[in-house]
This record gives sequence, structure tokens and C-alpha cells, in this order.
Amino acid sequence: MEESDVIRALAALAQPVRLQVFRALVVCGRSGLTPGAMAEGLGIPANTLSFHLKELIHSGLVTQERASRNLIYRAAFDRMNAVLGYLTEHCCQGADCAVGATVDSCC
Repeated sequence: MEESDVIRALAALAQPVRLQVFRALVVCGRSGLTPGAMAEGLGIPANTLSFHLKELIHSGLVTQERASRNLIYRAAFDRMNAVLGYLTEHCCQGADCAVGATVDSCC
């Protein structure tokens, strides 16, 4: 993963609404959520949600898929794991790392 990709992902999450949306998508897992379900569940107006989903898609942290007449949004777990991997790479300056022993990935 490139540094610019990590910066884009972290910048996307550095906004409260986008962080809430991403966390909701992580919690619901691979089934994803429709914009209507997210707007209702998070109490976010649809136009505001649309703006934030666009930013999350641009960062690569969220994917969008059309299913019939619905759009389904999902957290991109592989991308988030790559960001976490980038952040923790060489975290213990070459010594054995306790982080790797307990947490291999976010999913």
C-alpha cells in the first residue's frame, strides 16, 4: 500500500459522520447496508449521507454495488486491513511484536 492511499483513507475517517458510517458498515459485515437504512439508523439526512459515502468510496474504504433497484454499500475490509498493516509495519523496530500475536486483522 502506498503512503498516499493511507493518507486518503485516514483523511476520510477523520470526520465524525464518515467514521460513524464506516463503523456501521463494519458492524453489519458483508451484507452491507442501503443508504436508506444508514440514513434512518444513524439519523443522517440523505443528501449529507450521499456526500460522505462518496468520500468513503473515493478513499477505497467503502464499496458500492447495485442490487436490483438498491445500492448496497459495504466496508472494504481488505483495504482497511491494508491500512492497519501499513500503520503497524515495523511497529516494534524489529523486535517480536505483541500486536501481531493477538490481532491478525480487523475481520
